[in-house]
Amino acid sequence: MAHGLKTSYADFIDWYWAEWGNRLLQGQNNVEDDGLCSFTLHRGVGVGMWSRVWGWRYKRANPLEPWDEEEIVEIAKNDSELCDFIISSPFFEELCKQLEEKHWVDIENVFFKHLSNDFEKPEKVNGELAIIRRRLIDYLNEVQLFARNAEIDEGVHEKMLAPFDKKDFAIGTKGKWKEMLEQRIRYNSRQWREIIASYLCGEKQEKAHREVVSFIKRTIGSILPNGVDSLDDNRIPKDFFLPDRILMLNFNYTNVADTYLPSVDRFSVNHIHGELTKPESVIFGYGDEIDENYKKISNKNDNEYLTNIKSIKYLESPNYRDLLAFIESDTYQIFIMGHSCGNSDRTLLNTLFEHRNCVSIKPFYHKWDDGTDNYMELVQNISRNFTDMKLMRDRVVNKTFCETI
Repeated sequence: MAHGLKTSYADFIDWYWAEWGNRLLQGQNNVEDDGLCSFTLHRGVGVGMWSRVWGWRYKRANPLEPWDEEEIVEIAKNDSELCDFIISSPFFEELCKQLEEKHWVDIENVFFKHLSNDFEKPEKVNGELAIIRRRLIDYLNEVQLFARNAEIDEGVHEKMLAPFDKKDFAIGTKGKWKEMLEQRIRYNSRQWREIIASYLCGEKQEKAHREVVSFIKRTIGSILPNGVDSLDDNRIPKDFFLPDRILMLNFNYTNVADTYLPSVDRFSVNHIHGELTKPESVIFGYGDEIDENYKKISNKNDNEYLTNIKSIKYLESPNYRDLLAFIESDTYQIFIMGHSCGNSDRTLLNTLFEHRNCVSIKPFYHKWDDGTDNYMELVQNISRNFTDMKLMRDRVVNKTFCETI
């Protein structure tokens, strides 16, 4: 969305109705049904198919004037003499209602609400989600065509590749900072050249390499007997703290974010929810095993309830194991850019946030023209992904040290 692409669920639902407009304009049947809703022509209308309605019943002064898809759908929904319009899915009906009232909607949360109630069969709700998933993939494939023209935001790019900062580290992980210094002080010149070359080029690369190697040569003698505690952090070159590796955990289905990381072995992208180029890999459902309703449906001994639970769908690809391998391998800091940290990903986020190797969680927040921002909303959402609130208060970077994006 920050790159001008219409990828919100609200945009998707608008597109869905526009597609219905095209279908009704060209329809060859008196009943058009997609599994979520249907339009049925009345027999007394005098035409046998939808494609004839617009010329016969709704004549215009200029017959060549093209019909607007929204106009067609509104006519079909509201002209009771023309047809019967039925939304056959309570799940989809609530999506539309929320969108109308709030101007936004979280499809996955609404899905879980309907899956876990006692009035709808899980097979029906899962079937409706499958229809929405297919249509969402169709829509995002169209949107991604425009992604080729999306320009990288250099400010965002710079933040993604930023060095570690000691003041971001949680109080309970200060020992990790010391471990990192002790480990890096032992890297040789070649190792530092490889790290720095991933981030910088040309004269900047050479300058950074000289500064880091020179710093190590000056201080290694005093560090060995006195330990890294004797170091003045303010005199350490900032490039000394460049991450060894960066993993971009992409929750979107598009590949826009991929363009922000250079194509080197130290940087990788994990499309945890799948990719549009592999439609079968797309995971669309709910991922909150902490929720009381999840415990209720898991105890029903009916696998249909678990068909679209993300934590189970993760087992269909190596992406989740690759993520676990990354967080088990070393100390890591989490940057959050663009993710609301809502409940639909709570199981995964809890694993990342409370892991012993996590030293801090830094949310990049949005600030509006009137001076208000969403830092507190992000932190409130992040807090729901913790089971240990004391740990949350230590690991989440306070607003003073966070940045806007």
